[in-house]
Amino acid sequence: MKQYRIIISGGGTGGHIFPAISIANTFRERFPDAEILFVGAEDRMEMEKVPAVGYHIVGLPVSGFDRAHLMNNVKVLLKLCKSLQLAKKTIREFRPDIVVGVGGYASGPILWMAAQQGIPTLIQEQNSYAGVTNKLLAKKAKKICVAYEGMDKFFPADKIVMTGNPIRKDLEEAQGKRDEALKFFNLSPEKKTILVVGGSLGARTINRSIQGSLDKIYASDVQVIWQTGRYYYQDALKHLKAYRGIPIWCSDFITRMDYAYCAADLVISRAGAGSISELCLLKKPVILVPSPNVAEDHQTKNALALKNKDAAIMVADKDAEQTLVEQALDAVHNDEFLVSLSSNIANLAQPQSAERIVNEIVKIIDRKI
Repeated sequence: MKQYRIIISGGGTGGHIFPAISIANTFRERFPDAEILFVGAEDRMEMEKVPAVGYHIVGLPVSGFDRAHLMNNVKVLLKLCKSLQLAKKTIREFRPDIVVGVGGYASGPILWMAAQQGIPTLIQEQNSYAGVTNKLLAKKAKKICVAYEGMDKFFPADKIVMTGNPIRKDLEEAQGKRDEALKFFNLSPEKKTILVVGGSLGARTINRSIQGSLDKIYASDVQVIWQTGRYYYQDALKHLKAYRGIPIWCSDFITRMDYAYCAADLVISRAGAGSISELCLLKKPVILVPSPNVAEDHQTKNALALKNKDAAIMVADKDAEQTLVEQALDAVHNDEFLVSLSSNIANLAQPQSAERIVNEIVKIIDRKI
């Protein structure tokens, strides 16, 4: 049997890293002898997360363009030149059969260089709105794996394969363990539970919305699992001190996201592609608060793709502090509405995404495409 050699590139956020790792793990399960190398941005979280699960990673000195301070982009261009050279060297030394890009700064240089050297590439586009880099890279890519309908407005239709975004296996495996999950967070099985999550770094607006509405939560019969993110945790604890006995489990990071989802009757979340894929597969009613601080405002477009199919509630970031908690408390007590949201979001799920992406990778390497 042929020993496959693959480079997987991308990162910057958990939303890019977890799918990349999921693809690698699935490939390794099917082909235990495969050589897999990751390429990331040297100052981003993939440099820590990828080695932690047993894969080797090369870091490129690449960073994003600074649209607010144009003069800073001289440094960005120098870093890009260095990254292209290092990408070329990495490809020459590793000799991959294919390079897979999952988004993030590092995907650009390595996929570009692979295409220049005649090595096939595959893009995994996670969002409903393709970024500039992926639109450029798509011209040379063999296949583009997507998670949303209508992506032919960005990419050639004959290259598109609907695969969805891979999610972590542990999330799927915890479903049906609600009592166990509630016990983990020391919460009551008699009460409705809202999960509030803003990513590993936290979401300022979501946190401020909760802090400003603790009176309403205290007066309700709802309990909350609140992941603040590392930058907002201390501030959240200060606010909670005035509400002794309020049923809120609060932490900067949730180690058991599988339990958190399992315990939740309603989720409040940003609208990153990875989070949305998880929510679809787990059939979770959700209020999405898109981050306004992302390229091409893609989170709003992700959220609208669900809202337009009655599969999620959407609250604009600018309105969240006034209306988010009130909408959440109304929704969580409306069982019929929750069932409808759950049913509609489940229709958008793409199961076994990693397996389907691996199928496409193998077809390309074996020259079946």
